[in-house]
Amino acid sequence: MSKEQKTNAMRILDQHKISYEAIYYECDDFIDGVHVSELIGIPIGSSFKTLVAQGKSKKYYVFVIPVARGLDLKKAAKAVNEKFVELIPVSDINKVTGYVRGGCSPLGLKGVHRIVIDNSAEKVDLIYISGGKLGCTIRVNPNDVIKIINGIYGEITFSS
Repeated sequence: MSKEQKTNAMRILDQHKISYEAIYYECDDFIDGVHVSELIGIPIGSSFKTLVAQGKSKKYYVFVIPVARGLDLKKAAKAVNEKFVELIPVSDINKVTGYVRGGCSPLGLKGVHRIVIDNSAEKVDLIYISGGKLGCTIRVNPNDVIKIINGIYGEITFSS
């Protein structure tokens, strides 16, 4: 198999000398995170999606949550000290992040955004996040991601 092209997310991990594994799969269009997890045989509970929201202040925020859970907008707003946040339209994802829907990684985002990873990631050694393009997932230690992105952990999903 030919060597796959590195993404910005992978180059950032390489620059910081962070160990990771890139997992590639066939994908021509958006597939939700639960189906990606099933497709490539990774634990759904350790697979995370990246969501982008805008606060009352008009600042953008990035929330990384388990693929099978929903973002609690009230908890998310509290985590970033906003009165409220709302998810941006799908059509704005590329403009705000530089990534496409389904390929949005918390690593290598365009611009500076405050990033919050759901605190459930603290309970596992490895998480799976988007590799920065459709058809690519990265397995990495969540604490390494937090350090690189200067992010925080927070309780940002609906209670299960």
